[in-house]
Amino acid sequence: MNKLKRILAMLVAITLVLLYIVTFIFALIDSVHADALFKASLFSTFAVPIFIYAIMLVYKLSKDRSKEEDRE
Repeated sequence: MNKLKRILAMLVAITLVLLYIVTFIFALIDSVHADALFKASLFSTFAVPIFIYAIMLVYKLSKDRSKEEDRE
C-alpha cells in the first residue's frame, strides 16, 4: 500500500508540473485558439489540486467513520 501511495503521489506531482508547463506554453503561443486553451489550462491548474484534495478529504473522513463503526 505504501508503494502505491508513492506512485500516486509521483503521478500527481508530474501532472501538476505538466499543467504548469502547458499553461506557460499556451500563454506564449500566438494563435486563434491560444486564449481559450490558456483559460482552460489555467482553470485546470487550480481545479485539479482542489479536486485531489477533496478526494483525499473524503477518503480520510470515510476511513475515520469506518473505524468508529468497528469500535461500536
